[in-house]
Formats: sequence, structure tokens, C-alpha cells
Amino acid sequence: MVELRELRPGDAPALPRIYTAEAVRYLGRPPMQRTEAVFRIRQALAPPAGLPRDHVLGITADGELVGTATLHQRSADTAAVSYLLRPDAWGRGYATHAVRHLLDLARRLGVSQVHARHHPDNPASGRVLTKVGFAPTGQHAGFPTYTAHLS
Repeated sequence: MVELRELRPGDAPALPRIYTAEAVRYLGRPPMQRTEAVFRIRQALAPPAGLPRDHVLGITADGELVGTATLHQRSADTAAVSYLLRPDAWGRGYATHAVRHLLDLARRLGVSQVHARHHPDNPASGRVLTKVGFAPTGQHAGFPTYTAHLS
């Protein structure tokens, strides 16, 4: 069973297993270390005041944390989504489930427009986005871009 939930302090050991070199190769960042995992969880649980809220959720499959999904709220009516899965969780529908959940969350928050993009060498991510209702909108800085209108 796949579920999304708030991250917990006890998730810190699992995040580096998600943010591996293979998983982050399109993100332009190094693999995650344990100290960064602890910081990221603390930040997700107590976001800085006055900044737009990022809703960072853990993706669990059969109770095990296999990924993260984030709704980056940019304004009252605009947001973006991002997600990352452990490589052994790819191709099982978890990302599709997670993005649908993020769109439902965006609707509940009154967001009317959600944006996304993916690395051009990662077309599987584009398929996830179009499957859940995002429409291609072009490219920005070489990355395919998408928008979902929720109104």
C-alpha cells in the first residue's frame, strides 16, 4: 500500500537511501548525507516564518519510506511539485500516486495553478506529469515545463 505522510525525525536514516547518486543524477546535486537529512526534516517540520511553505511528504510503500514529494507553494494560488524515489522503487506507480496526492493538496489549499519540470534525459518524469493532468507548456533553460490548472 502506498501512502504519503509528513516526514518524521526517525526518517533521517532513510533519506540518504533515497537521495543516492543514481537518484539525484538529474538534479545537479550530490547524494544526501545524514546531517543534511536531519536538517531537511527539521526544516520541513518547522519552516522559516514569512516564507512560502513547502509541504514535504514522505512516500511510503508497505510502511517503508521510498521517496519524497513536495508541493512548493509560491503564492496563494501558484505552486510547483517535485518528487524523488529510491531507484528500486522506480516504475511502480509511486510517483504518479504522489503527484496526484500533491494536486489534491494544492486544491485544498486553494491553489489554481501548479507547475513542474523535469530533466530532458528523464522522460519518465514527463510521463508521470501528463498522466495526472499536467499539460506541456514548452521549455525553460532546456527543461521541459508543464502546468496543471486546478480551477
